[in-house]
Amino acid sequence: MEIKKILNNNVVVSSNELNQEIVVMGRGLAFQKKVGETIDPTKIEKTFVLETHGISEKLAKLLRDTSEKYLNISAKLLDYARSHLPYKLDEYLYVALTDHISFAISRHKQGIHLKNPLLWEIRKYYKQEFQIALNALDIIENDTGIRFDEDEAASIALHLVNSQLSGENMAAAVQITEMVSTVLKIVKYHFKMELDESSVNYERFLTHLRFFAIRFIRKEKMEETMDLFFFDEIKLKYTDAYSCTEKIAAYLANQFNWRITKDEEIYLTVHIHRVTSRHKISK
Repeated sequence: MEIKKILNNNVVVSSNELNQEIVVMGRGLAFQKKVGETIDPTKIEKTFVLETHGISEKLAKLLRDTSEKYLNISAKLLDYARSHLPYKLDEYLYVALTDHISFAISRHKQGIHLKNPLLWEIRKYYKQEFQIALNALDIIENDTGIRFDEDEAASIALHLVNSQLSGENMAAAVQITEMVSTVLKIVKYHFKMELDESSVNYERFLTHLRFFAIRFIRKEKMEETMDLFFFDEIKLKYTDAYSCTEKIAAYLANQFNWRITKDEEIYLTVHIHRVTSRHKISK
């Protein structure tokens, strides 16, 4: 494996057998080495495939300003997250997490403790990511002796959610969380009920809302394929659920200038009916 760029004594840029640019890490990997020389494979500890142009430059800047301890913590968090999440994490997450952890520890040492205004929503709507983030707090404490609270876990969880979007920024993850939260509140207030968050229908609805919001962030339009007869039939069959959908559509139009399609209205109506019908039956 040939050295293409030396970031520091422990990190170099190279390429793999598929000719993909990679960042290779290992103690003393580039010590007294030059560009064009080969890497000792026994010293390689971590390898990152760089699918996005410019990541190596960002990583290089990060490495110049960040303790190796924080790089190792981020690598541990990433390994744990990848083994527990069903979706692929964006490669830039390693850079974002390292930068975030470094800054969070710096703030902590200065006695600055920030509250996360989305703690409640993140804990409620991204349970898997939040649980992984709580484990991340244990890793950070074991390696630094610093114990962060749940506000920090929420911030780490949001990085995981953002990574799922692949290419979007953190503001997009925040907007998606707020949109999902508001839609769920509209449903609860419309039907005057608390939703059964342990039900399969709730999980399906939550998943639909997330991807629904992601389509808006990415400006992806759903094509109109709905048969008008079927559309009218659903409106008549699930009158109350459709009335709730109209409120959601009005909120999206007023708040985001987003006019949802009839297909999206029907999908929302069916999900709303499913997630609220069991509660009605039990009453």
